[in-house]
Amino acid sequence: MKIAVLGTGEVGRRLASKLVALGHQVTLGSRSADHEGATAWAAEHDAAHGTFAAAAGGAELVVNATGGMVAMAALEAAGAENLAGKVLVDVSNPLDFSEGFPPKVATPDGASLAEQIQRAFPDARVVKTLNTMTNTVMVDPARVPGDHVVFVCGDDPAAKEAVTDLLRSFGWPDARIVDLGDLSGARGTELLLPLWLRLMGTLGTADFNFGILKA
Repeated sequence: MKIAVLGTGEVGRRLASKLVALGHQVTLGSRSADHEGATAWAAEHDAAHGTFAAAAGGAELVVNATGGMVAMAALEAAGAENLAGKVLVDVSNPLDFSEGFPPKVATPDGASLAEQIQRAFPDARVVKTLNTMTNTVMVDPARVPGDHVVFVCGDDPAAKEAVTDLLRSFGWPDARIVDLGDLSGARGTELLLPLWLRLMGTLGTADFNFGILKA
C-alpha cells in the first residue's frame, strides 16, 4: 500500500519505519521538501520523502503523526484535495504545553482533535488510534506483557477495518483491539494522556499500556 506518514518526529519516524519493514511504499511528509530529518530517514530506509502535500497526494492512506497543536496546520498544508476519500489515521494528541508541565488537553469546543479534523476535512475518512501509548509499543505490542489494548474509533466502518488490518500487522491481536464506535470515542482516548504522562513519571518508564478487566 502507498502510505504517507505526516510528521518527522519520533512517532512519525517509528511508524514509517515499521510500515517500510512490512513492505509498504512509504513517503515521510514534512513542511519542506528538503527537511534534513526526512531526507536522512528516507536515505536510511530506501524510501521517499517530500512536503505534506506531495506525500499525501501520492498516498492511498495517510497517517497524521504531527504534534497535536500543529496537526490542523499540517493537514491544511497537505491539502483537502489530497486527503479526500482517503483513510486518515490520526495518532496525535492535542497537548498544550504553553503553561508548562503537565500539559493541558486542548478541547476548545468540547470535542476531540480527531473530530475537529473530520469537520475540517469532511471528505477524509478519519480514524483515531494508537494515541494512548509510546511509539515503541505502537509497533511492537509484545514489548509490554499482558493483555493491554489499543483503541480505535471512527465514523466509517470500512476505514476502521482498514486501520484494524494495519494494527494486526503491527502485532495487535483482535482480542486486544477495542472498537470504541464513532469518532466521538476519541474524546476519551485523548483525555487519557494526562494520566499517561503522570504514570510515565511515576513508573520511570514509557514501556507500559492500559488494559481492561471485566467480569
